[in-house]
Amino acid sequence: MNDARTNTEQAVSRTPGPGAVLAALAAAQFTVMLGTSIVNVALPQIRAGVGLSDGGTTWVVNSYGLAFGALLLAGGRVADLLGRRRVLLAGLALFALASLAAGLAASSAVLIAARAVQGAGAAAIAPAALALAMGLFPSGAGRGRALGVWGAVSGAGGAGGVLLGGVLTQAWGWPWIFHSVALGAALVLAAVAVLVPRAADEAGPADGRAERQPSGRPGGRFDLLGTATVTLALTCLVWGLTTARGAGWTDGGVLGSLGASAVLLAAFYAIELRRPNALLPPRLFAAGRVAAGNLLMALLGSVWIALFFFLPLYQQQVLGSGPLATGAGQLPLAAANMLGAVLAPRIARRLGATMTVTAALLTEAVGLVWLSGIRADGSYLADVLGPSVLVGLGLSVAFVQLTALAVDGVPKQDAGLAGGLVNTTRQVGGAIGLAALATLAGSVTAGAASRQPALEALTAGYRSAFAVSAAVLFATALLALLLTRRTPPLSSPPLSSPSLSSPPTRPHRKGSTVMSTEVTIDETAPVIVRLSTVIDAPPATVWGLHTDIADWPVWNEDIDRTEVHGPLLPGNSFSWHTHGLDITSTVYELVPGERIVWGGPASGITGVHVWTFEPAADGTGGTTVRTEESWSGAPVEAAVDELAKALHGSLEAWLSHLKARAEQAA
Repeated sequence: MNDARTNTEQAVSRTPGPGAVLAALAAAQFTVMLGTSIVNVALPQIRAGVGLSDGGTTWVVNSYGLAFGALLLAGGRVADLLGRRRVLLAGLALFALASLAAGLAASSAVLIAARAVQGAGAAAIAPAALALAMGLFPSGAGRGRALGVWGAVSGAGGAGGVLLGGVLTQAWGWPWIFHSVALGAALVLAAVAVLVPRAADEAGPADGRAERQPSGRPGGRFDLLGTATVTLALTCLVWGLTTARGAGWTDGGVLGSLGASAVLLAAFYAIELRRPNALLPPRLFAAGRVAAGNLLMALLGSVWIALFFFLPLYQQQVLGSGPLATGAGQLPLAAANMLGAVLAPRIARRLGATMTVTAALLTEAVGLVWLSGIRADGSYLADVLGPSVLVGLGLSVAFVQLTALAVDGVPKQDAGLAGGLVNTTRQVGGAIGLAALATLAGSVTAGAASRQPALEALTAGYRSAFAVSAAVLFATALLALLLTRRTPPLSSPPLSSPSLSSPPTRPHRKGSTVMSTEVTIDETAPVIVRLSTVIDAPPATVWGLHTDIADWPVWNEDIDRTEVHGPLLPGNSFSWHTHGLDITSTVYELVPGERIVWGGPASGITGVHVWTFEPAADGTGGTTVRTEESWSGAPVEAAVDELAKALHGSLEAWLSHLKARAEQAA
């Protein structure tokens, strides 16, 4: 058994740990969010530097968001087909080059074009990075912690961009906001290349088996017609909404753009119903709570983007803060955002997903109600600090939970598409919300300007934007209560495909009334071990010993400690330390006295472990115990033979310990 322990530890140590890989992927997400917000504080300096008009200044922000939002679905699907690691690296390279070009731009046309290319790079980065992270942590507490990190860096990127933009603009000038982003993207590119294993490029079709072309790329067709249609539809939608802020909602170009978007979206729907390789397949919305997560994320995004637009404007234009002070004023919001993201998984485990997301949305709404009381003669401490903390906490927890809902139960081959979709809904929701709220704020300010001082009128517009944002979140919280309740219950999860997040199933054997399907190992995994033994003890004795998890370290010398999280029921989990690994396993199936299945990820390895117990065939009153286990993941791909030997030795020893203890007890 010592050899098995050594083989396991050596094989796992050859690849970077999941924490290091997650850090690289989270850094990619941070870079995308940074690119979204870093220009906001520097817009006056950018305008003077390259001679931008009012419309041109707006398009420094809009061109990035337009390309980002319109291309996200295509980016997610390309990542699924060509490999997520490969697409992530290409997106980071494009993002870095475009950022460098933006910093060197001497004309408005070059700057706006570079920002659009930045957005295209971000559309490749965001879904690929999220899909890789969800593949690394496919289920259980590990996924919750990963999403907490994701939420923290997303919020920190948005708020930190305002701070960094202010610092760099005041210290070295506006070009350095783009040079710093280019440098950061290059460093993230290097980290991803070193830390994310090449095996992560694999993306299989619906049956979970990775089809390979001669080139080594995953098989499958790209839905070019559907992609072109939805990209044009989203382009028209985002362009119309962003242009409406300056031209007005009755402008012919705006109305034409929005009308074209509606027609193209209808055409996209008709196209997707008839295509076998649809860009947005109906099965995606049949999985888990994907539809609910995306709808709620769109509503959250409508407030999120607007918050980071109006709050810096209030600080600068009304309170008179400079770029550096405005950026520093975002630090409490960023800190609250990161704290909330870290706490989100713990809160969800205690309250459940529905209550957690509802409470988070209500917390953010209360913070926005507080902001709706800002004054023209106010101060940062009295009017901004307190509500910023509430908004940051609520925003981050809601983002983590809605991201989890939006990828809940998605098959492995659609992970990139699901990541692209949730980013698309947030981005498009943000464009809609910002356009509507900016128009509202402008109208209120214009109406108040004739009877109030300029700062009073400007503040009145910002107050109205924050008040409507709060109303949107109160409505979103009510929707969350109605839409996010899980069906069917956790005790019988829908396990329909052999993806990493959902163990494969087959029809349950006759006589069981516990579940309609029985969970199996992953037959596509690189490492599978099957063993059995006969124990001279009654089945009830062997079953009771084996399922008393708290007592494992007493009779199994290879297990150092255990911790059981609630009763032994499907959907619950337990933690154990063995062979130098800390493992959290989820119970997938339980047929009392006959069968138990558990599994989950550990150090990048995803295991599914099946145990069955039957009376011995010789009629002596003994028990036949069968066990089978599958291992998959990047570390397994890198060391198949070593880990196969390690797993065989571990299961062989487990059966030996169980036999000795049960026969002693009998």
